[in-house]
Amino acid sequence: MTGTVTREAGRARLEIDLAAGGRLASLQVHGHELLVTSGPGPIHWGAYPMAPYAGRVRNGRFTFRGRAYELPVTLGGHAIHGTAYVQSWEEQSDGAFVTSLGPGWPFPGWARQEIRLAHDGVSLRLEVHCEEGAMPASCGWHPWFVRRIGGAVAILDFHPGFMLERDGAGISTRERRSPSAGPWDDCFGDVQGSPAISWPGLLRLELQSACPYWVVFDRREHAFCVEPQTAPPDALNHDPFVVEPGRPLVAEFAIKWSLPPRADG
Repeated sequence: MTGTVTREAGRARLEIDLAAGGRLASLQVHGHELLVTSGPGPIHWGAYPMAPYAGRVRNGRFTFRGRAYELPVTLGGHAIHGTAYVQSWEEQSDGAFVTSLGPGWPFPGWARQEIRLAHDGVSLRLEVHCEEGAMPASCGWHPWFVRRIGGAVAILDFHPGFMLERDGAGISTRERRSPSAGPWDDCFGDVQGSPAISWPGLLRLELQSACPYWVVFDRREHAFCVEPQTAPPDALNHDPFVVEPGRPLVAEFAIKWSLPPRADG
């Protein structure tokens, strides 16, 4: 099966587009659409898995165990967000989906994603596997949340301990600095508590993940992104996780929702 999978639980409805990178194509809660449902290209909408790397890879080039590799350049002269989000996925079992990492990645491997919808949230688990030998990897998710629902404008509750300095190419270095005021296209760490998004009077989301890094992109009028990642952008050139057969890279992410208290009387 490679089409659209629909799930419903309570007053939540989820659409998973397997042909468009195994992404959450729509997430409606109490009649409110929370995600951007279309865009000019595959990086601009939905909530999609980033694997086998998250964020940019400088000039699409990296070295692993003494050998140089080149990736397809996809944005601003760099590779970005992996290959899984442009691959067609297949349903492996109820709630579990798989895809090859495709021809744009130089190592044979696959990704597996579990997506579970409940009445109060959606939980995701992402695994990056290799078929033989070893390969570097990072992973995460890239959700595009709508900024406005009706007349309510989203408020992000986010408390990072540091942000990573970006260089002239806009790519995160490993130099830490105190978080600045937005707007952001930046990677953060030591986040206190779970990031939360509120549309006042309508809905509150809590974003839960053990991923140690979060990228926030809030430079669009209509939407913004809050992305859990296992490593900062350009990890393939710094400190990637090394995947081996039977030793996948694993990440988890949950989006939990609640309604505001009802006023008495």
